[in-house]
Amino acid sequence: MSFHELLVTTTISSVVLGGVYTLFDHGLRVHAVGTARVESTQAARAALVRMSAEIRNAGRGVAWDGSAIVTAEPSRIVIASDLDADGATTDRGEQITWQLVGSVLRRNAGAGAQPVANGVSTLELRYYDAAGQPTSVPADVRIVDVALVAVPSLGGGSLARGIATRLETRVRLRNR
Repeated sequence: MSFHELLVTTTISSVVLGGVYTLFDHGLRVHAVGTARVESTQAARAALVRMSAEIRNAGRGVAWDGSAIVTAEPSRIVIASDLDADGATTDRGEQITWQLVGSVLRRNAGAGAQPVANGVSTLELRYYDAAGQPTSVPADVRIVDVALVAVPSLGGGSLARGIATRLETRVRLRNR
């Protein structure tokens, strides 16, 4: 084998290896972005489903006719239900607070604020009365619009930077 043949072989091998590396790198990036998108979507969806169910069922109670929404703020909601039919909502689990603390969506039902979803960058709550008009009076709230924006909290590193998932839902209170 001559020197020229060795150079040609080395050049061809370098081109082939460069192509393989490029394909591998692209596959790694696609995987990281896909994983990040799935993670943020799952976190946002799970939190939104749970939060929506609790808002929808707020105001339950046979002997209680108080406000289903105790606090109606743009990024915090406190809902109430008389679960034990004693005419009050003072027992544990009868008032539930949902709020965003840093990048963690937390739920407090009387035992301290427990994390529900990490990587939540935005929690937006909008409140409407029975006529569909915006309201800030908790007793008048009949519809709540909830919007969450979640970003990946694990893995992906810089490859997944900028990936975000926005989910929205409209919840009508059943018990009011």
